[in-house]
Amino acid sequence: MRRPRRDEGGTAIVEFVWLAILLLVPLLYIVLAVFATQRAAYAASAAARSASRAFVTSPDQQTAYARAEAAARLAFGDQGIDAADFRLVISCRPDPDRCLTPGSVVAADVRSAADLPLMPSALGDNTPRISVEAVHRSPYGTFREARP
Repeated sequence: MRRPRRDEGGTAIVEFVWLAILLLVPLLYIVLAVFATQRAAYAASAAARSASRAFVTSPDQQTAYARAEAAARLAFGDQGIDAADFRLVISCRPDPDRCLTPGSVVAADVRSAADLPLMPSALGDNTPRISVEAVHRSPYGTFREARP
């Protein structure tokens, strides 16, 4: 006795939809993660550049640190990233105590991290993050007036 063949009409579309879902969902997640990381990297780069420039253009070294911090916060805010979520370190060469002297170079080092998207809040503070870092150096200039 011969069994009748099953009609397989219409199963190709079902297989195609399942395959598309299985491939597109991870691809979409990867794209979202890359965009979040790129946004954090750009914010860190802009913050380092702005902080070093704000430091060099300050009237004195005491206000320079506050201006650099404010410039970095503004750069992170422009990208929609929480301003409390970065670390800024200002260093000067050749003399760390006299940054605004002719011939010195001010370096702003900004470190931050991008949270991976769509992570559950059940993980608490242990959500996975991708670290980003940017450094920008601004010369004070050899022929400028020394500031206090």
